[in-house]
Amino acid sequence: MRLDKLETPCLILDRVKLAANIAALHARLKRLGVNLRPHGKTAKNYDVLRMALADQAGGITVSTLKEAEYYFEHGIVDIVYAVGIAPVKLDRIAALIKKGARLSVILDSLAQARSLAKRARMHNILIPALIELDCDGHRSGITADDPLLVEIGRFLHTNAHTALAGVLTHAGESYNCRSIDAIRALADTERDTAVHCAAKLHRHDLPCPAVSVGSTPTANFARDLSGVTEVRAGVFMFYDLVMAGLGVCALEDIAVSVLGSVIGHQPKRGWIITDAGWMALSRDRGTTSQAIDQGYGRVGDITGVPLGDLIVTGANQEHGIVARRAGSTTPGPHLAVGDMLRILPNHACATGAMHDRYHVVDGGLEIVDVWPRINGW
Repeated sequence: MRLDKLETPCLILDRVKLAANIAALHARLKRLGVNLRPHGKTAKNYDVLRMALADQAGGITVSTLKEAEYYFEHGIVDIVYAVGIAPVKLDRIAALIKKGARLSVILDSLAQARSLAKRARMHNILIPALIELDCDGHRSGITADDPLLVEIGRFLHTNAHTALAGVLTHAGESYNCRSIDAIRALADTERDTAVHCAAKLHRHDLPCPAVSVGSTPTANFARDLSGVTEVRAGVFMFYDLVMAGLGVCALEDIAVSVLGSVIGHQPKRGWIITDAGWMALSRDRGTTSQAIDQGYGRVGDITGVPLGDLIVTGANQEHGIVARRAGSTTPGPHLAVGDMLRILPNHACATGAMHDRYHVVDGGLEIVDVWPRINGW
């Protein structure tokens, strides 16, 4: 089947671009002497993660237990669940460990550590945990100067049913950087925070086998990863308009898009109406704070070639409004009812979450495979 025979809206994945993106980051991190632990939250699909692992030693990262269960069912055993652990999820974690998963959790408080130890004791298992670090004030974690780091580390190490698996941090503020130099500086801070905290644990005779850092921007621009054992990244497989706006990738690197159809026009307003609304694209407007606001997505023809300055300027549940970017003097193309468009997403994770499958192409219009996606928690 070809793309022009698909019912729209639907999600398209270009496997050629996917493979190139994966190969580029693997090569980069190999030069820096560090392992890539790919994040499964963007793809939510085993076929993609199998490519991202590239037969290397090491495991993956997930953001939901549903992802952990799904990837484990497909034979991936080494998994880091990289969202602060909630007690209500510990029975599912215990079930995975009993089945043979090498599953680690993350935490940043003694309350979480005590809850973890109590539930692990009830199940008579050992649950490894990494201590989450705050390297940039973005979200969660312990700062490098907080004595809680050693307290939590000692608790995890000395308890019979928990293990101190290492430290983990995520430079989430890299998504808000305004220059490549700023991303590089934040990558240095990310590394320095993790390495400093690992050394601090060692000085107190505590183990720190994993020193884990990562975000797609910092993974692409880190200059030195000495002391780091692994880098976590997920969006790099697909990239998106936010990453392009940061200078992390080019528009041509974006491997995922939404296929939509023209269903009408509002000539007086300069609008083209499509069947790809926010239920297909998501409500993510991550480019609004960047130099170029891409609306709800950048519009291209069915082959993916951008159509001038056309973006999705507005979105209702099932309707997308396509128009020229504000201030554009480039004439818009004539698009007839039934013409198909490829819309590049602001945020690959958010857009992907609106769909249950990828229609896979190899750079052309022929669909070579259909890969399922999992959603939920």
